[in-house]
Amino acid sequence: MPGTNLTREEARTRAELLHVDAYEIELDLSTATEGGTFRSTTVVRFTAATPGASSFIDLVAPAVVEVVLNGTALDPAEVFADSRIALPGLAAENELRVVAECAYTNSGEGLHRFVDPVDQQTYLYTQFEVPDARRVFASFEQPDLKGTFQFTVTAPAGWKVISNEVSPEPEQGPAEGTELHRFAATPRISTYITALIAGPYVGVFDSYDGPNGQHVPLGIYCRPSLAQYLDGEAIFEVTKQGFDYFQEKFDTVYPFSKYDQLFVPEFNAGAMENAGAVTIRDQYVFRSKVTDAAYEGRAETVLHELAHMWFGDLVTMEWWNDLWLNESFATFTSVLCQSEVAGGRWPQAWTTFANSMKTWAYRQDQLPSTHPIMAEINDLEDVQVNFDGITYAKGASVLKQLVAYVGQDAFFAGVQAYMKRHAWGNTRLSDLLGALEETSGRDLKAWSTAWLETAGINVLRPEIETGADGVLTSFAIRQEAPALPAGAKGAAVLRPHRIAVGLYDLDESGALVRSERIELDVEGELTEVPVPAGRKRPAVVLLNDDDLSYAKVRLDAESLANVTAHIADFTESLPRALCWASAWDMTRDGEMAARDYLSLVLSGIGRESDIGVVQSLQRQAKLAVDLYADPAWRAEGLTRYADAALGLLRSSAPGSDHQLAWARAFASAATTDQHLAVVAGLLDGSAPISGLTVDTELRWSLLVRLSATGQADEAAVLAELERDNTAAGQAHAATCRAARPTADAKASAWASVVEAETLTNTVQEAVIGGFVQTDQRELLAPYTAKYFAAIKGIFEERSHEMGQQIVVGLYPAVQVEQATLDATDAWLAEAEPAPALRRMVVEARAGVERALRAQAADRGAARGA
Repeated sequence: MPGTNLTREEARTRAELLHVDAYEIELDLSTATEGGTFRSTTVVRFTAATPGASSFIDLVAPAVVEVVLNGTALDPAEVFADSRIALPGLAAENELRVVAECAYTNSGEGLHRFVDPVDQQTYLYTQFEVPDARRVFASFEQPDLKGTFQFTVTAPAGWKVISNEVSPEPEQGPAEGTELHRFAATPRISTYITALIAGPYVGVFDSYDGPNGQHVPLGIYCRPSLAQYLDGEAIFEVTKQGFDYFQEKFDTVYPFSKYDQLFVPEFNAGAMENAGAVTIRDQYVFRSKVTDAAYEGRAETVLHELAHMWFGDLVTMEWWNDLWLNESFATFTSVLCQSEVAGGRWPQAWTTFANSMKTWAYRQDQLPSTHPIMAEINDLEDVQVNFDGITYAKGASVLKQLVAYVGQDAFFAGVQAYMKRHAWGNTRLSDLLGALEETSGRDLKAWSTAWLETAGINVLRPEIETGADGVLTSFAIRQEAPALPAGAKGAAVLRPHRIAVGLYDLDESGALVRSERIELDVEGELTEVPVPAGRKRPAVVLLNDDDLSYAKVRLDAESLANVTAHIADFTESLPRALCWASAWDMTRDGEMAARDYLSLVLSGIGRESDIGVVQSLQRQAKLAVDLYADPAWRAEGLTRYADAALGLLRSSAPGSDHQLAWARAFASAATTDQHLAVVAGLLDGSAPISGLTVDTELRWSLLVRLSATGQADEAAVLAELERDNTAAGQAHAATCRAARPTADAKASAWASVVEAETLTNTVQEAVIGGFVQTDQRELLAPYTAKYFAAIKGIFEERSHEMGQQIVVGLYPAVQVEQATLDATDAWLAEAEPAPALRRMVVEARAGVERALRAQAADRGAARGA
C-alpha cells in the first residue's frame, strides 16, 4: 500500500514537539473537468517545544514544487520522500509553505473525481479518514495535532463549493471562466474532518431554529441527475429530531456554524462526519422503491454522523486506539435517538440493532483477528482494517450495557461533564470513564478491564429444573467463555453482565406474552435467578431480554421447541429478533443444522411483521443453504427456499414492503427453469404480479440473476443500459457481465480488476460482486491459485480501499473445502504479508473453516434423521 505508514510512536513524538496554530490552504481546481492534477498551496503556522529539533509533515503528491520553511527555500528533491517532507532546524515559531501538484483519485480517497454519464459534468468530494488529507494538502496527519483551517478554492464558474465553514458569494477568479471561494477559518479541528465538495451540485435548504434564538442553516446537496429522487423533507425531519435530542442529552449546543449533508457519488463508506459538511453515499437517494428498513438505515446514518459533531469533532480521540469510542458512541446514541425521540418513526430501532449490528459484532468477535474493543493501534495500517464489527457494533453494545449498569441519567450527566471539560481538545478513554465515575458513583476500572481490554464473546445458557407439577424448583444462568480462535491474542474471560430475563407464556389466543421480567447481575460461572415461589415453568425462558448485554444466548430444550413452533407468536418484535439471532448463532456454531435453520425460518418468516428482520432472515437463510448446508443437499435446500420465496411473493400484500423484499429474495435464489421463467416474466412484463412495481433497481436485480444463469446475453444488458444509462446503471451492467457463467466472462472480469488499474472504486466493486457467484464454483476454481499469486503485489501497489476490495472480495470463499484452507496456509507461510494484509486473508480463511464445520453438522443431522 503506497504512502508512509505513520506509527503511534512517531505520532506521539511529533505531538510532544509541535503545536499547530493554523492552516491556510489554496486549491486550484479550475481544470478539474480535465482530470490529472491540481495545484495545492499550504501555509501552516506551528510552534516547536525544542528549537533546533527536526520533524516532518505529510504529503502524498506526484510532485512538490516548492518548500519554504521560515523564509528559507528547501530543495524538494532533498526533503520530499516516502510521502513526507522533512523539516530540519525548527524555530520556536514556524511558518511552512508547501506548493505541490496533487492528484485527483477514482478510489474514494483524497479528492475523488467523478464524471456523471447523465450530464457529463464533473463532481468532486474529499474523503480524509484515516490518513488522506495528505493527498490534498500538506498536513500533520494525526488527530491530536488540531488547528484552524482556512480554505480558498478556485473552481469553474457556476460550481457549488462547500466546505466546513460558510463562504460568501464567490469572487471573480484569476482566469476567465473561474470563480474564487474564500471560506472562513474553522475552529480547532483535526485534519481528517476537514472537507471540500465541489461541482454543479444542486441543493435544498432549511434551518434548525432551536432554543435561545439558535439558528443553524441546513443544506442537502446531490447531483442534478438525482435531484428528482431527493426527499429532502424526510431527511430534514430526521436531522432536526437529532438536533433536539442530542443538544438535550449532551447539554451542549451544536458547535459549528452550519450543517450540510452532501450525497456524493462512489463513496466507499456509509457517510463521513466532516465538521459541518457531512458526506453521504448517494445510494441513500433512493431511485426506486425500497422497504422501510432502508429508510430506517438511512436515518440511523444521518443521526450517527450528527452525533459525531459533538463526539469526535468537538471532542476528539488523541490517537486511533480510541476509534472504537468515537464510532461506538455515535452508533449507540443514534439508535437510542431513533428509539426515544419524540415523533420518531422507528421506536423499534433496538430490534434492528439486535438483528443486524449485533450479529455483525458476534461474527467479528469469533474471527482469529478478534481484538479487545480498545484495540492496540500501532500504525495507520492497523486502524484502516479496524473499522470492523467490534469497533462499531460490539462497542455500541457494551455502551448499552454500561448505561444499564450506571443508569441512563448518570451516563449522560457524565457525557455532559466530559464535553464541557474537553471541548475542542483531544482525550483518552480514561477521561470519559473518569467523568462517568463522578456522576454515577461507580468504580468503572474493573468494568473497563473486563469489557474493553479483553476479546471474545460469552455464552449464557439457562439451567432449569421443575417438579412433577411443572413448578420451577431451580433456575440458574451458566456463563461460558469459549476459547478464542487459534491465532487470536489474549485469553477468554468471564464478564459481569447486567441482563433481563423474560418469562413468556402462551395466552388464550396463542400469543407469546411476557408475563414476568427479572433484571439481575450475572457474575462468574453460575448465577442463581430469583423466581417467585410456586411459579410454573413458562413456555419460553429468554435470557438477555431487552438486549441489555453483549453475549450469545442459548435456549433450553423446551424453550427452543416452543420457539420453533411459535416464533411468530411473540407479540413484540425484539424478543422475536433475539430468538432469531440465537438460532442463527447456533447454525453458525454447528449446534443447529443448516436445513433445520431453514425450516425454522420458513415456518415463521411469513408472519414476521418487522421488515428489517425479514430481510436479515432472507440473507441468512440463503447464506445457510449456500455455504453451511451439506453440498449433497444444497440444490434441494435452495429449491425449497426459492419455492417458499415465490409463494410468499405471490401472497404478500400488493405493493407492500414484504412483497418487494420477497421479489428480491426470490430472484437471488432462482435456479430451476421454472423459477427462471418467472424471473424473466417479471422483467419483460409478460408475467406480472399484482402490486409489484418492477422499477429500475428491481429490473437490474432480475437481470443480474438471468445473466448469472446464462439466460440473458449482452443484448439484454445493452437494452437495460439504454433505459438506465446512469452511473448506477453502468455499475449494474458491469455486474451482469462479470456474472455470466462462461470462462471468457470470468477471464475478462478478472483482468479488469486484477491486471488493470482503470476501474473506479464503485465499478471495481460491482465487477467483483458479479464475478463471485455461489453456483459457479467449478468455473471459479482455477482462480484460487491466481488469487494467491496476485494479492501481495496488489496490496503493496494499490491504495488501501482498492486493495482491500480485491483482497477481501476475490478470496475463494465459495470454495468450501480443505484445499482452500491448505492453499491459504501455504501462502501465509511463504508470502510474509504485512499485518493488515495477513488479517484480511486470515479473516476470510476463517469463514471457510466455519462453513466446513457447519456442513459437517448438517450432514450429521441428515444421517441422524
